[in-house]
Order: sequence, then structure tokens, then C-alpha cells
Amino acid sequence: MYLSLRSSIGKEVGENMNPPKCDDLDYIHFLIASQKVFTCTEAARCQPEGKAPAHDAFTRLLQRQLPDTEALWQEAKELVDRKQGLLVVDDTTLDKLYARKMELVTYHWSGKHRQVVRGINLQTLLWTDGKAFIPCDFRVYAKT
Repeated sequence: MYLSLRSSIGKEVGENMNPPKCDDLDYIHFLIASQKVFTCTEAARCQPEGKAPAHDAFTRLLQRQLPDTEALWQEAKELVDRKQGLLVVDDTTLDKLYARKMELVTYHWSGKHRQVVRGINLQTLLWTDGKAFIPCDFRVYAKT
């Protein structure tokens, strides 16, 4: 079963919380612009001066907000040439070797470890023309 992560993973911003220092478009723009490193630390480092939030702001954003694959596609589709290029499906295991009761953590094959490990299986759809890699969609595999 593949989830688009619209389940109960995220949390809405509460009344007593400070407003977020970054939003989903900040992170989506980072994902589209970044070609190799996709960490919250790198996302914070790449933000324009004067607006750059700490990497913790991106971490909180990802924990708080439900991932929206439609928002990702709306931003990416302007960069995708539908008449040429390739679609690439990437199957990644996010290692969670020590997690015992974490949602979505199950056993998956890891090419990095060359064995079955505990982790979260992430499927990513990218478009590429050989120079740029544009993320278009993603799903998290949930065994049920």
C-alpha cells in the first residue's frame, strides 16, 4: 500500500505556537534547486540572506505539515518538458535501524547496506533531461 502521507503523520500549527519561519514552498523550491544534498541543514543554508531560517525551522515544517504531492507537482511542472527527458523512479530506504515502534518503519532491502534493514521505504518520481533532476511526486510505502 502506498501512502501520499495525508494520514495523521503531520500536525497543524496550534494557537499557542509561533508562526513558522518557512513554508512548504520554501522547501519545495529548495528540492527543485538542489541536485545532490536534500537535508534541512542544506535547505537553511540555501535560503536568501535576511530570510534564512535555521535548519530546525525546516525540520519543524516537515514534522508539522502534511506533505502535499500536488503542491510539489504544481511547482515542478513548469520545469518539466513533457516532450523530452526521462522519468526516473527511485526506491530509497531511509534507515531507521534502532526504531522499534515508529510509524511506517518496516523491513526493506537497502542497497546501501546490501541487506534487509529496518527503515522507511520512499518512492520518488523525478524528471530529468540529463542535466537537471526535478522531483515530481513521492510516496511512502506502508505495509498493511
